[in-house]
Amino acid sequence: MRVAITGGTGFVGRNLAVRLDPATTVVVSRRTGTRITDVDALTAAFTGCDVVVHCAGINREIGDQTFEHVHVEGTRAVVEAARRAGVQRLVMVSFLRARPNCGSGYHETKWAAEEMLRNSGIDHTILKFGMIYGPGDHMVNHVARAVRTLPVFGTVGYRPRKVRPVPIEDAVNVLIAAAEGRITAPTVAVMGVEELELGAAVRRIAGVAGRHPLYVPLPVWAIKVLAQLTEWTMVTPLVAKAQAQMLSEGVSEAAPPAPELPEGIRPVLPFDEARIREALPDGGFTLDDLRIVGWWSRRRRGSAKVAA
Repeated sequence: MRVAITGGTGFVGRNLAVRLDPATTVVVSRRTGTRITDVDALTAAFTGCDVVVHCAGINREIGDQTFEHVHVEGTRAVVEAARRAGVQRLVMVSFLRARPNCGSGYHETKWAAEEMLRNSGIDHTILKFGMIYGPGDHMVNHVARAVRTLPVFGTVGYRPRKVRPVPIEDAVNVLIAAAEGRITAPTVAVMGVEELELGAAVRRIAGVAGRHPLYVPLPVWAIKVLAQLTEWTMVTPLVAKAQAQMLSEGVSEAAPPAPELPEGIRPVLPFDEARIREALPDGGFTLDDLRIVGWWSRRRRGSAKVAA
């Protein structure tokens, strides 16, 4: 089976790529020189492939990398290129609560991308994942760095939100099962084996990171303001606006409802200390995480080159 992976250098894509045979795997990403909206380049990359696993996606908008551009226009190009290349099967990574008319550009464009696959006429599986964690993620990484940097941690809202974290090992197993055609439902929800309150998940990560900050519940609007501020000021924001929406809803059930995976393919690994420890980053946030520091460093390097 020859497989192409879009977003193949991102968190999910690269973990999938290392599990597959490099001789029969094509990695497609901006870093490999292929734009997600370039139909001709995608067609060339997909030619000879049996399956395309569409992992490309963003959780915040930067410049022309908007949700509409990446999720909608990108998926339209992937579907057209797959059709031209004669790809037999498409597998797409989507979000558990992607849906229309909910006020979130991330959720709505992910749903629009799902609809393109449903109407493509190509055999497909849409995997609506909950929160995926592992080394280099945006869950354990950001929580650990935050509690190592700040003595206070703001939790989301005043009512409990539930999450079912999915370890990257389980996520990759599900992707491989879908690529091999072992998942027959066209759309499935993928959630971790353990359900717990979001606050409990944060405390578990903080404990493994060796920190015990003061936890202060914040209204959802405050979390969304924080998200906007950190998107403006940080290279990788503490929390993105799309993530704030996710956290405000909880990430433990699909919306709209979707069937769960069949037994034998569902995630089985717990959200335990060993897996959290594997995902822990080194240290906390520093001044280098601020956009202005990066801008100033680049400016100084440029001035030094001119002077030389």
